[in-house]
Amino acid sequence: MKTLYRVVLMILAGTLSQAQAVEKRAQALAPGESAPLTDIKMTSTLGKEVSIASEAGKKGTFVVFSCIGCPFVKAWDSRLTALGHEAKKLGLGVLFINSNDPGVSPGDNFVAMQGKAKAQAYDFPFAVDGGSKVAAAFGAGRTPEVFLLDSKGKVAYHGAVDDNSQDADKVQDHYLRDAIQSLAKGQEIKVKETKSLGCGIKYPESR
Repeated sequence: MKTLYRVVLMILAGTLSQAQAVEKRAQALAPGESAPLTDIKMTSTLGKEVSIASEAGKKGTFVVFSCIGCPFVKAWDSRLTALGHEAKKLGLGVLFINSNDPGVSPGDNFVAMQGKAKAQAYDFPFAVDGGSKVAAAFGAGRTPEVFLLDSKGKVAYHGAVDDNSQDADKVQDHYLRDAIQSLAKGQEIKVKETKSLGCGIKYPESR
């Protein structure tokens, strides 16, 4: 009986541990906070396991939570890709992450991710956040949602790409571009946080 009781406790503890692993922070990481789970391995469209730490650049790291079908992601796709290429040239690491659970959002499967990476000509990894653990630890709630990390792994900028998702020609505030350029030059980022606009991340528990 005692053995059975211990087994039940172990099962309950394991279940609780799994639930806690995907429990989303109440708020997203704020500027100045250290990025969590930087060593967790994720399968990428480059055919290798990657992590935030493995992709970190000497001057910082551009991390964006993205996906396949969200209209906001599609509207910003070309700009995000261009900024990813620019960030790499400036000495930053780049990592696009898909945290949508394909069980909730079937269109966010790995084959679709590979197709998008090819179509967009990514020269950086697009990785699967299994169980949405990284997104939960960051407190990410939208796609796209940007976290620009400095060389010490602390949030230097968090939020949106710019102030107009629908029309690139009408953008007045290039939040992410300006933040990337300032970070690469070792300058103070003027706007450190903006409101993320996009589709809700499809967490496993939302089923």
